[in-house]
Order: sequence, then structure tokens, then C-alpha cells
Amino acid sequence: MSAGSSAAARAAALRAQARRGLWRRLLAWLGLGGRAVRRADNRAALWAHGAAAEEATARLLAQLEPSGWTMWHDMALPGRLFNLDHVLASPCGTAVVVLDTKAWRKSWTTFLVNGRVHCGSEDRHKQIEKVAGYAHTVAAALGLPEAHVRPLVVVHGSPVAGGHLEAPTPHGPVYVLSPGLLVSSLAAAPGLPDRVRAGLLAAHVGSVITPYVDRGR
Repeated sequence: MSAGSSAAARAAALRAQARRGLWRRLLAWLGLGGRAVRRADNRAALWAHGAAAEEATARLLAQLEPSGWTMWHDMALPGRLFNLDHVLASPCGTAVVVLDTKAWRKSWTTFLVNGRVHCGSEDRHKQIEKVAGYAHTVAAALGLPEAHVRPLVVVHGSPVAGGHLEAPTPHGPVYVLSPGLLVSSLAAAPGLPDRVRAGLLAAHVGSVITPYVDRGR
């Protein structure tokens, strides 16, 4: 599945739903759709913005494929409602990365306040804790030690203070990175490449995760 596809589909669905019916479509075309259409368009714009950020992350990650990384985009675990923006299996065959893309306000800096991730004046730490929870759940589904499944967050738009943050959560730290440090950080991951182990790990991950299907949450 391509990166951002479910977010882009949600944006299109929101716009289409607000314009369902000939009269609504006509009013929207005339710019007279009313608050419901404007509200739907605003929500759709957020989803489309997120989809574009996920696509940008996927383009960055593609640089790692020649060195043996295997990756999937817009995936899920059977029976779970959340989507996994990006999942990566390392070339050493011992680590899985659960990577979440965020698209936050450009004019605000992302930084830590008393161990909690903030974007400008807003506390965004619950979003970081969710990613840690995703990694925890993925580790259990794969039957891997939790230490072998690493949660990462890449933030587009908002500058990350110092380029990277280590955010504590109940499941362990989540590393928050600027896009400029994403590829180099993953490329520097410890462990020697092992094509056999990497192939086995990738096959195992690919047999457990599935393409995400938006249930309209």
C-alpha cells in the first residue's frame, strides 16, 4: 500500500460526503455550501496535509532500500483499528521500526517540557505515547522482545529542537526526529547486515501486518 493512501482517501470521502446530492453539489460549486461544507473541507485539508507528509517520509525512506531495509506503508494489525504509517525491517534482521509521521505547524517549534513533547504551546505528548503503544502491540503480535521494536516519530513542518528528542513514555523512549535526520539516524543503526536474517524477519513481518482499511473512525 502506498504511503498516505488512507489519509488521502479520507480527505476525498469527507469532501464527497459534504457534497452528496445535486443541490449540495450546486451550492458548493457556487461557494454557498454553508458551514457543513466548510467544516468538512477544513477536516479534509488536515487529512490531505497528513497524507502529503506521509508521502514525503516514504520518499526519504526509499533511500534506505538499497542498503537492505524492507519497508511497508499504511499498514495495520488484524483486529486493530489504528494504522501504522510506516513499518521497517532492518538489514541486520534483528530490529523492526514503527515510524509515525506527523505534520505540525511550521511556525511552532517541537520541544520537550518536563519530559513531554510540545509543539509550540500545545502538549502533544499523548500522540507520542500512542506511537509507543503501537510499537508495544506490534512487538507482541510479532512475538519479538519489546526492545527489538523501536518507535520513531518524524515531524514535518514544525522544527524539532536540536533535530531530535528522546521522549519518555510508559513503554520506553520514543525518538522524535526532524526529516533531515531520519535517513542518517536509521542508516547508523547498530548491527552488521545479514541478508538471511533480514529476509526471514521481513517475511515474518509481512505475514503479520496487513494493508490498512479505513473503517471511518
